[in-house]
Amino acid sequence: MTRHALISGASIAGPALAHELNAQGWRTTVVERAPRLRDEGQNIDVRGAGREVLRRMDLEDAAREAGTGERGLRFVDDDGAEVASFPAGENDTAGGTAEMEILRGELSRLLYERTRERTDYRFGEQIRALTDHGDRVTARLASGEELDADVVVVAEGTRSRTRALVMPDVELTELGLQIAHLTIPRTADDDRWWRWHSASGSRSTSLRPDNLGTTRAMLAFLTDVRGLEALDRDDQVAILRRTYADVGWQAPRVLDALDGAPLYFDAVAQVRLPRWSAGRTVLLGDAAWATGPFGLGTSLALVGAYLLAGELSGGQDTDVALARYEELMRPFVDKAQDVKPIALRAMNPRSSAGLSVQRTVLSAAGALSSVFGGLVEKLSGPPAEVIELPDYRSAA
Repeated sequence: MTRHALISGASIAGPALAHELNAQGWRTTVVERAPRLRDEGQNIDVRGAGREVLRRMDLEDAAREAGTGERGLRFVDDDGAEVASFPAGENDTAGGTAEMEILRGELSRLLYERTRERTDYRFGEQIRALTDHGDRVTARLASGEELDADVVVVAEGTRSRTRALVMPDVELTELGLQIAHLTIPRTADDDRWWRWHSASGSRSTSLRPDNLGTTRAMLAFLTDVRGLEALDRDDQVAILRRTYADVGWQAPRVLDALDGAPLYFDAVAQVRLPRWSAGRTVLLGDAAWATGPFGLGTSLALVGAYLLAGELSGGQDTDVALARYEELMRPFVDKAQDVKPIALRAMNPRSSAGLSVQRTVLSAAGALSSVFGGLVEKLSGPPAEVIELPDYRSAA
């Protein structure tokens, strides 16, 4: 009898899991709260083991072709003059800009297109209740329909609502970093570099190229105030205007675009859980292990999906498979979550003196590679030495 997996979340982790389970003969259903596939989102990078998963999915070339073409990371001063620049990496892990940079929406689209013929996608739908019978799980959807599945996978974001059905007492580690993402019209002055401007008060503005003819802007700031992500859009826009009112460089341009541009506002947090499964329901991606601000989320989602599908298809009991998935994935997640508050402060100086020190360090050619480059590779490039990917299909 064909096994069935019900997956909640249609961003990266969910469709990636469906892809690998389909290859192993599973029937898959993906429910997604949004009414359509989300094409919003900023640049994401795929590194190390995550890149290897794309190769095994035969998606690496398609992802590279859909890349943003970003040439590297350039820090600029208040006048837009270069403080320091870091060219894109030339391998799987190096550089602030990875060799493979792609919009989240573009990678999600590629995974969806690869899976939609064999996966039943239900947009505008969500899981409202779960009943574990021991040999199967019954999910009651918002529409009232009930679905039976051999396993239910919650592959949602950091603030997943479905996760509460399985683990109701999850406490997030809030890092104090607020990020507003928006898409703005490209101008003649925009180039293929990721440009980053820091201002005192732990505020930064950055502009990144995309492959769709627009520019992706980001406003990021540190604050002790919590709950800003839960406010409505008008209140968030008002906070951004007030916070960035005296910031120069391209901040006024970004603020001018706020009224009409797609906006995603998020408070960065980490998810740390003692276990990722309960019975036949399991967490995957940010819902299980959100790491924070340094860009490993996509690689972790891909690797986690690959390992979970492989272990579920290995012939052992479900509880053994889920324990094995966690055993393999934990070291990778633990290293990715090793984000020190001092690193956030270094990238977002509070005082004018701190900002001056940051720019001095960045502009010093010797410190560039040893300090910043080393930090980026430490945070965004652990894969190969931390995890060895089994070859599940050959074993099968």
